[in-house]
Amino acid sequence: MKLFRRKFLHLAANTAALPLISRFARAQSYPARPVRLVVGAVPGSAPDVVARLIAHSLAERLGQSFIVENRSGASGNLATEAVARAAPDGYTLLLISAGNAINSSLYENLNFDLIRDVAPIAGIVSFPMVITVRAPLPVNSLADLIAYANAKPGKVNIGTPPIGSPQHVAGELFKMLTGTNFVLVAYRGGPPAISDALGGQIDGVIGTVLLLIDFIRSGKLRALAVTGAVRSELLPDIPTVSTIVPGFEASQWIGLGAPAHTPAAIIERLNDEVNTSLAEAKIKARLIDLGGTAFPSAPSEFGAFIAAETAKWGEVVKFANLKPE
Repeated sequence: MKLFRRKFLHLAANTAALPLISRFARAQSYPARPVRLVVGAVPGSAPDVVARLIAHSLAERLGQSFIVENRSGASGNLATEAVARAAPDGYTLLLISAGNAINSSLYENLNFDLIRDVAPIAGIVSFPMVITVRAPLPVNSLADLIAYANAKPGKVNIGTPPIGSPQHVAGELFKMLTGTNFVLVAYRGGPPAISDALGGQIDGVIGTVLLLIDFIRSGKLRALAVTGAVRSELLPDIPTVSTIVPGFEASQWIGLGAPAHTPAAIIERLNDEVNTSLAEAKIKARLIDLGGTAFPSAPSEFGAFIAAETAKWGEVVKFANLKPE
């Protein structure tokens, strides 16, 4: 009887270990063919550049091609839906961004749920934005801007990219938290907003550091504050918004996601490889050149971050009554 019991327990233990062995083997053999990385932005854009940077690094580390597929349109929703509907086998990935979190409340009839249908893998980079004004404006700090705008209610105009862009909702968050009465003017992109600011048609621009830094360095635009949690390495002398508005943070972050139910072992392996890539000096330097900061995280941490961002921007969209263009 004791011999039978020992054999039974041994068999049960081996049987219980089979799923673990299977998951380990699957992760070790992954990827066995090219992996598709879907990007909801056009070639040459910041998300596309980041996608190609991380795809190249993953290809080198894993010995298999990572092919960037640009699927722009509907503010990135087409790309997200394509990945949400793809087979959860690790061979279709999504370059996920702040825009995805914003779109969750900005668009009412999406055919997917970001939190439910996309599994977080890892953060890649966080891009702070910067609040600027045109040089002739008698405003030298964020406190000055608040006072100036409130002294001229509804008369101060700040340009941003389109409604629902990270730059635009950052401006709406600032208005919500401070009660500052200025007007956000949404353009098709950052460059036309800059042109109008330089021409005096509007009073300032909220944009990415990389887009605005040459105009800041030339003195044509005056940087008042960066929107991230920490100062930008490209603008080390410019304070964060949070020094004036406690709790304020807004970034144009980018990370990696996969269809829900992708095997945990594959998620974990990709997370390890992404985080290892982000620790490399050349990758860090390239991200700094782009105006960003490496954003490594565990899958659970990245998932919690996405959920918090989705909730935060949902409140801002509701506050500002934003509708997609």
